[in-house]
Amino acid sequence: MNPERVRAGRRVVYAFGMIFAAVFVFAQVPSLRAQDKPGPSIQLEVAGGTTATYRVREQLAGISFPDDAVGSTDSITGTLVILPDGSVDAAHSKVTIDLRNLKSDQDMRDGYVKNRTLETDKFPTAEFVAKRLQGAPNPLPAPDRATGQSGFQLTGDLTVHGVTKEVTLSGYATYSKDLVAGRAMTDFTFATFGLTKPSLARLLSVDDKINLEINFKLKRTN
Repeated sequence: MNPERVRAGRRVVYAFGMIFAAVFVFAQVPSLRAQDKPGPSIQLEVAGGTTATYRVREQLAGISFPDDAVGSTDSITGTLVILPDGSVDAAHSKVTIDLRNLKSDQDMRDGYVKNRTLETDKFPTAEFVAKRLQGAPNPLPAPDRATGQSGFQLTGDLTVHGVTKEVTLSGYATYSKDLVAGRAMTDFTFATFGLTKPSLARLLSVDDKINLEINFKLKRTN
């Protein structure tokens, strides 16, 4: 057999093999891309039943043990947007708390907190802009398969009394159908946001630390 013809035949077979392999790989690319394509962003809106609560340890005159001053409001609006990679869309993730509607068990305390401490006539709201989320499942469970519970940490910029500081809310969330519900907490001092500590005749002392607790219900809108 002519050696030249053998070599030519091998080159033809090799060329056809390369063409076949290229066609096969090219045919698989769309399906591979479809598998790797991230899902859509998830938008969660604050739903009814969400509350924000502050707790401050205080010592009242004439009482031998300290107690917690507790004030709450359900005047909360906002949205949290989770991107396909599990990160937070900070440009579209903000929660606003109307501080003018804070209510405790004492009208005198409420008046002082609003007028002197928070100065709600100048700074009527507190705003939290979420920036980073850790601990939550990625992706979040789909609405038709949502179940279970997880801990999480949500870090962002909290603005109170015209001052913005980064804080981290730590808590847990439960996933059910189209609702994400749970509780998250953080703490800071009066000085963190330039707040004036309450000073009333019946108050012997007030702790420096403020505990902020959010009991949330977030409705999935997409």
